[in-house]
Amino acid sequence: MIGPLASEQENPYLNTHTEKRRVVVTGYGMITPIGKNSGETFENARNSVSGIDFISSFETKGLPCRIGGQVSDSWLGGFRTERLQGIEKCSSRGFKLMTVATSEAAEMARLDSIENRARIGVSLGYHGENPSVEDLVRLYRHGGGEAWDINGLTRDGLYSFFNFFRRKPDVATSILSILFNCRGAGFTVVSACAAGAQAMGEALGTIRAGKADVMIAGGCESNLNFMGFVGFVLIRALAEKYSSPDKASRPFDRKRNGFVMSEGAGALVLESLEHAEARSATIYAEVLGYGSSADAYRITDIHPKGDGAVFAMQRALADAGLSPDAIEYINAHGTSTLQNDQIETLAIKRVMGERAKLIPVSSNKSMTGHTIAGGGAIEAGLTIMGMNSSTVLPTINYEFPDPKCDLDYVPNEARRLEHGIALSNSFGFGGQNACLCLGKFRK
Repeated sequence: MIGPLASEQENPYLNTHTEKRRVVVTGYGMITPIGKNSGETFENARNSVSGIDFISSFETKGLPCRIGGQVSDSWLGGFRTERLQGIEKCSSRGFKLMTVATSEAAEMARLDSIENRARIGVSLGYHGENPSVEDLVRLYRHGGGEAWDINGLTRDGLYSFFNFFRRKPDVATSILSILFNCRGAGFTVVSACAAGAQAMGEALGTIRAGKADVMIAGGCESNLNFMGFVGFVLIRALAEKYSSPDKASRPFDRKRNGFVMSEGAGALVLESLEHAEARSATIYAEVLGYGSSADAYRITDIHPKGDGAVFAMQRALADAGLSPDAIEYINAHGTSTLQNDQIETLAIKRVMGERAKLIPVSSNKSMTGHTIAGGGAIEAGLTIMGMNSSTVLPTINYEFPDPKCDLDYVPNEARRLEHGIALSNSFGFGGQNACLCLGKFRK
């Protein structure tokens, strides 16, 4: 069993002999159920605002869970179509959210001013768009017999081949590259709730390896439709008991009973330090380390001792060359499920040892809900904003302490706290884990 790390020498993943290129954050953007951009999202989170309400995007009558975190349609006006005619036909709602988030990050980073576009890449966590029930009905109407009526399927004008593109995760990465003229490396990460964080980790490695100077990295998700929702309903992963929608997401609280599914997107512009300094870019934070792991346990259960979460956090610390004593805040995965919250608490204790109860730990999902592939990037962005404003965002709806969840979860109200080094956890369904170590930029 891997125990707490008391020093760098005890970290089995630490390699102090490798010189790494420093990678910094020069832009960030997001769109969430509590904000049309990063500033609005952060302010609402600081004020303990919930974005959870009854779902209006599809009919939920008869389902045991009828709530989610929706993004207002009015916030999608920033969708950039002028660079490519017809692009919207290929674009899912999730990708449109990603475009809004990336536009904010790119503007902040002055991405358009960089001349060598072959040194800018894209790394995106995304799962594609689920088919609608209506599309499935149309497909069935023209098949199911001895032969498919392909001409009939397209002749009715109600089913388009563009559906094919909307369902392919890699297409979103390609279109994002076109929209923002990024001609470098392109990756699509499909790893459930860890996807956005893993996309950032892969971007970090690409820049460190000298294969890119700049990477757009992040994740997006929008599956608040029947096909995207029903699977989580069937495995009973969603919150089914709540006095009101805004009270349903309650990470680490004893009365939690499932997560709340949401939509959203987050984007960060990562850049080598020397490249950022050469163009006098504003630097908002540094990505100090990244760790990834697999539970290798069960497809529907977390390892009962939190081994995968432990390995991911240890590897992030090792990659950053830090001991647990350096960590001043942890942005938890904190889904509001019985299993995740208890095991994440255990994993933090195993890594942090006696300091675990002294470190503020909070979950943004108590307010935004769970944005799946978008979560890691959104939470990394909020972590950076928190460090730069000396604010630790709260875990709202924390009313009934759980004896098995006994850390400092920053209950209900934001906390003023100067802090400069943090971990951001993202643990995916099926046992895929990622952890980012983020820090204030220091020369």
